[in-house]
Amino acid sequence: MKSAVFAKASQMKLVDIDKPTVQAPDDVIIRVVRTCVCGSDLWNFRGINPVEANAENSGHEAIGIVEEVGEDITTVKPGDFVIAPFTHGCGHCAACRAGFDGSCQSHTDNFSNGVQAEYIRFQHGQWALVKIPGKPSDYSEGMLKSLLTLADVMATGYHAARVANVNAGDTVVVMGDGAVGLCAIIAAKMRGAKRIISTSRHADRLALAKEFGATDNVEERGDEAVKKIIDLTNGNGADAVLECVGTKQSTDTAMKVGRPGAIIGRVGLPHTPKQDMTTPFYKNTIVAGGPASVTTYDKAVLLKAVLDGEINPGKVFTKSFSLDDIDAAYKGMDQRQVIKSYVIVND
Repeated sequence: MKSAVFAKASQMKLVDIDKPTVQAPDDVIIRVVRTCVCGSDLWNFRGINPVEANAENSGHEAIGIVEEVGEDITTVKPGDFVIAPFTHGCGHCAACRAGFDGSCQSHTDNFSNGVQAEYIRFQHGQWALVKIPGKPSDYSEGMLKSLLTLADVMATGYHAARVANVNAGDTVVVMGDGAVGLCAIIAAKMRGAKRIISTSRHADRLALAKEFGATDNVEERGDEAVKKIIDLTNGNGADAVLECVGTKQSTDTAMKVGRPGAIIGRVGLPHTPKQDMTTPFYKNTIVAGGPASVTTYDKAVLLKAVLDGEINPGKVFTKSFSLDDIDAAYKGMDQRQVIKSYVIVND
């Protein structure tokens, strides 16, 4: 079967590898229908996180058809159409029961990898997989795109809003205009935020941010951004800040633009070696967040919201590629020609 690998920094390629097989009783083999490229994949692609030549792709978002199941799997069967979250929660440990399946305590292999491929072995699939009614041909391509966001970015954006305790009437700042940041805007609006301040410097992303619910935008960075956001909030600061980037500057800004007692919902993969916690201490700033509770949110609210047409997060996919064009899919995002690359694998 075909699978993508990091040939070297800034270059992806396809290789032929053996199709995965069931290796444990709770394994599920899935034929990938659609996958995509995540902003976090670019850390490896750009060489910021160095990887060996021909290393497995870091793709972790897919929807597909169940091909085979291990003997312990009773929740899905061959032929089922499923969302394969990037997390593999068990559903019964203390973390999962509290709604934090992104930090499942039952196993160490909690995250997907290598899903930019024709088939994947999904480990610990009994609870984590999310069934989609019907089959892929029942849905438009636009709906398939929205369903695919439920494997990661929409759930991650929702996680930022949930841990930041966004409530009706709140003023919210969203740091980042990538797919996760844009989905965080959707999530903030779903949870009743009255004012949502986006932070985009790109016309296509800003247009989508406004469509999703942003009421204001700040394109400045650093101290200028802090001043403008504080001014927009009448000197008070925001009730919640959703940090969806993970860089030092984004995190620093997030720490400074909330009101005293504000919560920062932090879902950007941290690339900050150390953080000054003195200023947040004196402002009573609450910092929360981590890997998203994908399965929890999909089952509780997000899948229904997509199927009912209440939200359309699939619009973050602005260009489609075949699996054969995986290198172009990465380059499009790396060069900011594409917000998020959508990869068509199988029908």
